[in-house]
Amino acid sequence: MNKFNIIFSKLSQYPGQLKKQLFSAEHYGILKYLIRWTILVVPVAIVIGSMVALFLWLLTTAIHFRFTHTWLLYLLPLAGVLIHFIYKWAGKSAEKGNNLIMDEIHEPGAGVPARMGPIILITTVITHLFGGSAGREGTAVQIGGSIAALFGKWFKLNAADTRMLLTAGVAAGFGAVFGTPLTGAIFAVEVLTIGRIKYDALLPAIIASFIGDITVAAWHVHHTAYHIAVIAPTPYFLSDYLPVDLLLIAKIILSSAAFGLASYLFAIMVHEIKALFNKVFSIKWLIPVLGGFIIIGLTFLIGKPDYLSLGVDAQYPGAVTLTSAFNAGGAHTWSWLWKTIYTTLTLGTGFKGGEVTPLFYIGATLGNTLSGLLNAPVGLFAALGFIAVFAGATNTPLACTFMGIELFGGEHALLFAIACFTAYFFSGNSGIYSSQRIAVPKILGGYFSGEHSLSDANKRRGYFYQKLYKYHPRSSKDADVGNK
Repeated sequence: MNKFNIIFSKLSQYPGQLKKQLFSAEHYGILKYLIRWTILVVPVAIVIGSMVALFLWLLTTAIHFRFTHTWLLYLLPLAGVLIHFIYKWAGKSAEKGNNLIMDEIHEPGAGVPARMGPIILITTVITHLFGGSAGREGTAVQIGGSIAALFGKWFKLNAADTRMLLTAGVAAGFGAVFGTPLTGAIFAVEVLTIGRIKYDALLPAIIASFIGDITVAAWHVHHTAYHIAVIAPTPYFLSDYLPVDLLLIAKIILSSAAFGLASYLFAIMVHEIKALFNKVFSIKWLIPVLGGFIIIGLTFLIGKPDYLSLGVDAQYPGAVTLTSAFNAGGAHTWSWLWKTIYTTLTLGTGFKGGEVTPLFYIGATLGNTLSGLLNAPVGLFAALGFIAVFAGATNTPLACTFMGIELFGGEHALLFAIACFTAYFFSGNSGIYSSQRIAVPKILGGYFSGEHSLSDANKRRGYFYQKLYKYHPRSSKDADVGNK
């Protein structure tokens, strides 16, 4: 104790020197960094939030206009042709969408064109106006990325700062479109690379996502509210030692494996449908025409329009929607599969929009179905599917766990994490963003552990499928033809 008293007495004699040691140049640098990025990010996020608010208003208006003018569905093939030529004449590199932004963050190249934002906004509204099944996240992210890139040019930022601002733009767009600012920030730094989080961009991303969300609220644009019904308490097995319902957790793990496989199915179908149609059709504008006619035919086959467009608002009483899936009887057994088919056809044949809201729909309706099979709480399993299918398709389990907390409350945070990380593993090395890098494979030594991106993984998976097809006893000749 005497030694400590001597040390403290000496330090008290030099308060100025002690202050200098405690607050070094590093801390002043941190303060400068915070002020600089706040000044850079706030105006960018305000513009992004305003554009997202406009987009959400236009999207809602278009969807409800189609509800009262059902004949617009018959013009979906023509809408697809219009979208095709908009991108052919004005879109250029912007057609790569979210993958272009991710490529620019990884390795700056030609840049993100400013026209990406308005073009994706217009074409997404067209898709929904005529009944195409798509989402809105992709549009918001592309609006955020294009506006951030434009401000980066105006601010004359270097490559490193431009990458940081692009990441913040992605966070602002995502946080603003769903009203989940924390999720938006974490999504932006997690989605870029599987197994690695870009922590250096987290602070600008949080600022941007928070400001973007506030801006949307300031424009009086509201988000859909979701609710999990109160779960009746049940006696816990080994409750004195482990205060959790082990049977419920077992059901969640089993269901989450199914959620991950649903994510895998969605990602593979989007890529394969696009590749198939591009291979078959040399005249590219025919692709959305055929896609539109198939969607019209499916709607006649099913006899109801439940799987068109966003799937959030009900076109008629009793329709299967994202919100109805949280109630018993609010979804049909195969609603999740029909939505998968509709959305992968829409996006795979050239229509525009995001994938995330349809993934929410797929997950919630699949959760509704599984809750009946497993005798589990409907609202809880719909919520778990809501976030877990999204986690598997985007490889962002941490962001989706926080999304569950922001949308449904923190009471079931542990269950959200179990669902998201289980689905993440069971989706394999697949995903809706082919430009995602693989830093740490999900399973070390796994089949795709040597690949650098999901695009590489998809190519190798295609080669693997060709090998399987080649050795099929009936198809060696066909396989040789396909490989020429």
